[in-house]
This record gives sequence, structure tokens and C-alpha cells, in this order.
Amino acid sequence: MKEAGSAVCGAEALVEDQEFPSDNSSLFSDSSTPIAKLHGNITWHRPQEICQSPVLLPDNINLAHAKQGLLGDCWFLCACTVLLRNRHILNKVIPPDQPLWGDCRYRGFFLFRFWQQGYWMEVTVDDRLPCINSTLCFSSCHSPNAFWVALLEKAYAKLHGSYERLWAGQVSEALVDLTGGLAEHWSLGDLSLDEGQMADRDSEQIRRRRLDLNRLNHVKDNCLLSCSTNSSPGGASELGQYHALNVMEWLDVKAESGSEIRLLRIKNPWGRGCWGGRWIEDGASWRSIDPKWASELQSRVAEGEFWVDEAEFRSQFDDVTVGYPLNEEGYLRSIYTGNLLTHSHQLSGRWIKGQSAGGSRNSSSYSINPKFWINVSESGEIIVSLLQQRKRRNTEKLAQMHLNDTKHQHYQATALHMWKVEKKHFNLSRLLNKPPCASTHCHTYEREVVLHRQLEPGYYLLIPSTYQSGAEARFLIRVFSSASLSLSALKSPAPSLPLIKDSEWETSYFHGSWVTGKTAGGSRNFLSHLQNPCFPFTVTEDAEVKSGDNVRINLHQNRADSELHAIGFHVYKTLQDTCGQLSRDQDPIASCVPHCYTQNVSLSCSLPAGTYTIISSTYEPDCCADFTLSLSRRIHRKVVKSQESLGRTIQEVSHISLMQS
Repeated sequence: MKEAGSAVCGAEALVEDQEFPSDNSSLFSDSSTPIAKLHGNITWHRPQEICQSPVLLPDNINLAHAKQGLLGDCWFLCACTVLLRNRHILNKVIPPDQPLWGDCRYRGFFLFRFWQQGYWMEVTVDDRLPCINSTLCFSSCHSPNAFWVALLEKAYAKLHGSYERLWAGQVSEALVDLTGGLAEHWSLGDLSLDEGQMADRDSEQIRRRRLDLNRLNHVKDNCLLSCSTNSSPGGASELGQYHALNVMEWLDVKAESGSEIRLLRIKNPWGRGCWGGRWIEDGASWRSIDPKWASELQSRVAEGEFWVDEAEFRSQFDDVTVGYPLNEEGYLRSIYTGNLLTHSHQLSGRWIKGQSAGGSRNSSSYSINPKFWINVSESGEIIVSLLQQRKRRNTEKLAQMHLNDTKHQHYQATALHMWKVEKKHFNLSRLLNKPPCASTHCHTYEREVVLHRQLEPGYYLLIPSTYQSGAEARFLIRVFSSASLSLSALKSPAPSLPLIKDSEWETSYFHGSWVTGKTAGGSRNFLSHLQNPCFPFTVTEDAEVKSGDNVRINLHQNRADSELHAIGFHVYKTLQDTCGQLSRDQDPIASCVPHCYTQNVSLSCSLPAGTYTIISSTYEPDCCADFTLSLSRRIHRKVVKSQESLGRTIQEVSHISLMQS
């Protein structure tokens, strides 16, 4: 940043942010959205140039709510409501005691914090804000003197690269960025599935997707609930497609008939009336409840708010987002049970093409996906989150695409699967042939997918995957639980051998060491050769093949390139009458020789059914090193057809609001 502008209290000049300057580079990224028409019309002004007595937050909290301007970021503004409901979160995002206008310490900049991939990131911006005719053209507060929303929006735009990159997004993403917590997304449209369709779907997934407000009663006063439209709802006189709104409260009211009616108060970030439903002011539906209740509820309606009953809510809105409450100590509260999740862990990972991007369970390469251990020490509730890192937009492609198709530009379709194992040593291929004990059912194009379960003590294998094999992305695994547990990643083995597309391979990994005077016996030229580490294995009749190789072996030494030993290995047939013992004069049936000064040596061969032993060695005796031996055996088993499917694409929401003069 550089310092320029007028002095404050006769002291230093005001800061100007050179990283996010007051020009078109901060406004536009590729001019692919409707705000591109604002080119040349925007000027930048500080709050004290816009009004006489600027404040960050007004005393009246009702006047602090966000009001959307010409930028389609209703999704972000809906998430901002969580800050007004939770002072401890607000103070985390907007650190208190920053010098404001009129303070001699004020230098024209503000500090904000956003949670990104497991950590809080600080973002500093100056307070020059985009305006048209000296009026804020993007987001503002209902109070014209309050500027926390406009400044926070600018910091979020800087985090994303430009204001234009805030056009269209998901409320759930902004909620996580503002809280470091969790948010889940439900599709109200899933309620339209008939019984036949539901029978084909995972029952747990259907239960979760069927929004039941009764399940949220224990957190209704603390969770944030947002709703969005994918098409023009019948109750809106102006509302178009892809717009997000907030559910401010919901309650059950007794009707004159004696039955109960559930009403929800909805807030539109536009800040003005646009609804024409059954419960508008002076609507006929108000006559169905006690007049005192009707008067009380109508008095709660602020600017831009309206009431709907639950039936109208389900028919007029397509999606809902629920944000998990966070207490002042930073613990999540489960939206399913109300339990406080006092234990949390996180680990990062990555899908790499050819190494760890195995695709879905429909693919024979599924087993190469990253794997994690969850060790549950006592029964309890557990929530596992898979959060992938956003891909940067391909601006050339984006300019040619419709807004609704941009989801694929940001994220891979991902899912989580979990298996319970009796012990940490197990046969991976056999385990993966069994149904998982928990899963997110289908792969979806969302930044974060969430798995919820009650788990008994034991070991659980967790595998995150993309739908397509070879799809690359970075991700973060987060685990929240009510009871103690541990999370760890399975160590990456040596580089595995390439998979054959028309068959499946079962790979085992063995770790060993050549130790001077003990197990560093050298090559077959030396009498000590049989002292080298030995690895027995079996080829079953099912693994025999009429043509091609059925065994692949890779030896990897764990040493720096400048310190490599010459390595190789031999494969011996184990004779039944020798009880597995090898003789000095026995010849190998396959060998990877000569010994080579490389990190890896490999061999592919075809072996008949029987028992075998691999002896790995350095060329010279007494050469110390650690190594990993990978053994892949071809197996004839059909690829698991788990009916893995892609979930529907989640639409990003945005909408232009006409500015009110």
C-alpha cells in the first residue's frame, strides 16, 4: 500500500491500497456479467465524502442489515446476517477497536478476516468505495451512515480478485468463509420424488434432503437459515431467477379453527417489498388467526420482509441452506441433535492424476484415492466435511458460457465414503467390495459435502473421491464430534505400478530395511544373500491368466538421489517340502537384474498358482537403507458397480436490484 490523499487531524495522509486499487482492475475480471455496463460510470469515495457522520455499525441493529445494490451477491449478503446475530463472530471477522472516521488514529483502511481452507486470513482494504453520483452502487446498510457491509464486501471482493467475481455464488460458501464453521444445503425439490424414485435412493440421503423444520427446533434461535429460488416464484411480483433470501424466524400459530399454522418471516436483501403471497399486509390469510397474533406478527415486519406459511414456503422456494451455530468458544452445535461438538480435527489432501485421483467407486482405480483413518474411542455423533479448494475461472470459457453452467468451472463433483474395519491391517480390495457404513450417496458439484453419523468405537476408513478418475483438486477433511477421536492420513506408499484398464489389480505394500551385519546381505554373488529381507506371497488359481502378466513388483529405496545404492530383487518358488526355506543353490524363477543405481526398479511377469518369496537386495553387502516393496497381483473380479451417480448441479444465485434514489 502507499499513502496518499488528504491528511487526518493534521497528521499522516490516508492509505491507498495498491493491491486492490480504485479502478477497473478491482471492479472487473472478464466483463462477463451485467455490471460490465458500468464501465466508466463508477467513481470512488470514502465514507466521509458520502455522508457527514459515517459509522461502522449503527446503534439500531435493524438498520445494520445489508441492502443489495447493483452487484449480484445476494448470497454473500444473506450470509452476512450471521454476523449481526453473533457478536463473537462479528468481532472475529471485523476486529473491534479499529480507528474510525473522526479518530486521529484513522488512516483510511480497515482489517477483516475470512476463513480459508482451515485458517483465518487477514485482508486489509482502504475505505474508498465504488459509487455512482456519490452514492454507493453496490451493497450498503439500511442506515445510510453505516458502512460495515460495503467495506466487508470490498474485502471479500479483494479476496476473490474483483467485485465481478462475487456475481453469483452459494450462501453456504460465504457462511463458511465468515464463520469457519459448517453449512448444509438442501433441495426442496427432492420432496417431489415419488415413492418409486425414493426407493432407488439412499434412505439417509432422502431423510436429510427432506427439510423438516421440527428437527431444527433445538437450534432455531442460533442457526442461520436461507432460502433461494431457481425460477420466478408465483408469490413474487419482481423476483426473478436465482435469488437468495433469509429466513429470519419461524413459529407455529394456532388458527381460529384450532389447527396450527407454521409461519416464516423472510427477508429480501433488496430491502423493499416484492412479495404478493397469501400473507401480505391486509391479506385474507391473517383473518384465519387470532387478531392479536396477527397484529403482533405484522408489527415485526421490517423493510423488505414478508410472511409465508410452510406450504407456500415449500412451493415457492427451491433450495435452503442451514448454517451450524457456533458458541463463543468456537464449538459447533449439531443441527441434527443440538449436541455441542467439542472435538475437531482437520487434514489437507490432494487428488493427483495418475497417483491419487482414482475417481468414483464405479472405477477400478478407486482404491488409489487418498485414505484417512478415524479412530473413534467412544460412541458419539460425528460430522465429516470434505471441502475442496476453488478452481480459478477460465475467463475465456466463462465469457462463452451461461451463468448457470459456471459451477463446473469451480469444483469437481465429490463424495465421501466410510467403512468400519475390525483392525488397521486388512485387505483393501475386499473391504471396498462391501457397502460402506456411511456415505454422501452421490457426487455433487459443491465446494463442501457433509457426512453425518452416530458412530460406535472402532476404526473407520474414510475415502474422499471425485466422480471422474484423473480429476485433480486440493481438499480439506474436517471432522467434528461430540466424543473423543483421532484423524490421520494413511501414509503414501511407493509409486505404484500402472493399472491395466481391462482388469483389476490388488496391491500390497511392504516396508523393510537393509541393516549392516543383519539384513544387508548383498546380491547373489555373496554367501550372505539369503540374509536379505524376504517377502512371501501367493498366486491363487483365480489370478492365473492365459496371456499377459499377472504379477508386478516395484522396489523403491528411500534415499536421496546423490546417495543411491544399486538395488534389485529375485523371485523364488517356495517348495512345499522345505517349509518355506530357500536354499543357497536354488535359482530364481524371475529377477530384476542387473542391480541399478535408481530410486525404483520394477518387474512384470506371469506366474502360475503357487507360493513365492521375493528377496530384495543391494548389490554390495552392508549397504544400509530403508525401502518399500509394492506387489500387485491381477485379480479377476468385476468392477464394483455401486450405482454412483452425479447429483444435480447446484445453481449459483445472484440478482440485480434496481437502486432506489
